[in-house]
Amino acid sequence: MDVKLPQLAEGVEGGTVVGILVAEGQIVEKDQAFMELETQKAVGSIPAPSSGVVTKIHVKQGQEVSVGQTLISIETASAKTPATPPAAQTAPASTASAPPPATQSTASSPTANATASDDYHYESKSGVAPPASPTIRKLARELDIDLTRVRGSEAGGRINLADVRAYIQKLQQLAFQPAPSAPAPAAAPTTTLTPAEAIDFAKWGAIRREKMSPLRRTVSRRMVESWTSIPKINQFADADISVLLALRKKYAPAYEKKGTHLTLTSFILFILGRALKKHPRANASMDDSALEIVFKDYCHIGVAVDTEGGLIVPVLRDADKKDLHQLSADLHALTEKTRARKIAIEELQGGSFTISNQGSVGGSHFTPIIYAPQVAILGIGQGQAKPVAIDGKIAIRTILPLCLAYDHRVLDGADAVRFLKDIIAGLEGFAEADIKLK
Repeated sequence: MDVKLPQLAEGVEGGTVVGILVAEGQIVEKDQAFMELETQKAVGSIPAPSSGVVTKIHVKQGQEVSVGQTLISIETASAKTPATPPAAQTAPASTASAPPPATQSTASSPTANATASDDYHYESKSGVAPPASPTIRKLARELDIDLTRVRGSEAGGRINLADVRAYIQKLQQLAFQPAPSAPAPAAAPTTTLTPAEAIDFAKWGAIRREKMSPLRRTVSRRMVESWTSIPKINQFADADISVLLALRKKYAPAYEKKGTHLTLTSFILFILGRALKKHPRANASMDDSALEIVFKDYCHIGVAVDTEGGLIVPVLRDADKKDLHQLSADLHALTEKTRARKIAIEELQGGSFTISNQGSVGGSHFTPIIYAPQVAILGIGQGQAKPVAIDGKIAIRTILPLCLAYDHRVLDGADAVRFLKDIIAGLEGFAEADIKLK
């Protein structure tokens, strides 16, 4: 039997092979993990659907695979003769591989015409538009293109501009098939961005190249999408956390006895959970296709975690409904799980707001990039002792630098300032009753 990549989660259409745990000729048991796959930023194992002997491994480490692609072949105990179903299962794969040779003679070959027609009738199985940037969705609306009929080439079936151009070219082929001088799609450009000119850095000295990991590629792609599609404004502020730190020092031992850590991030999560309910626009998202603002009744906060492989943002659920002790326990568990790369895909999805705390590594003010499709992110630096004027006198206080980056399409400046002022008020006037363990 051929073991194919199953649908791992909603919206996840593929991943990258990061580990192959079996070898050809090896016996595997049912539900035994035979491969590790990185999807988005999570690493998970793929279990064997049946016991048997591994006869062939069809992929290699570092290879990107998509849902339905054959990973390994297993000879089961009941297998006697080659059955016809596997051949039927491989038919879609051969169909999917047909377009490249067909493009060599698209204008005259019946096979090529059939291929173009098949691509034209491609339709998203879910019936909804596949993921695409706001720019692509706006272009599709202007050109009256149904994105459910466009096959996305990026991870998760995401549609880029090259996919839209290829789709338009196929429509042109169908419209002008009889014309012998129809434009050849193979010679057409595949992207609107001119690739940067290759530079031979070795001309000036020794260099070392390192291939980008799947995680780093995912981070890069998402950051570029957010940076280019969101009109962002940065709002800076400082908070006096001297009293808060004193309270933390007072109650930290009690939290340690309960098996968790009382951190500044725990306090911020608690404050944000309440502030986001008061300021729903900061907890919203922009639906570009419908030109609507989506307000969420839930409050799931993403927490940027620095790992050896790169930045990962797991989501802490229902921050507005949990007390400080529960938030501290959940934060510690989620952070440890993320750094061990045992985080599930579902735990990286559904965030409505994000925080990025660089204080542990000594950062000061910085401007974080919004984690689309969210509309705001809070950047937190390291608290530092500084002289400040209080009632006309100079005192040394611990000042925490903050930066709220927000999407100006959803939040106006006044909205952002009021939201940030409530966060500061929560930090400077945290109620001791909310810290005490029950």
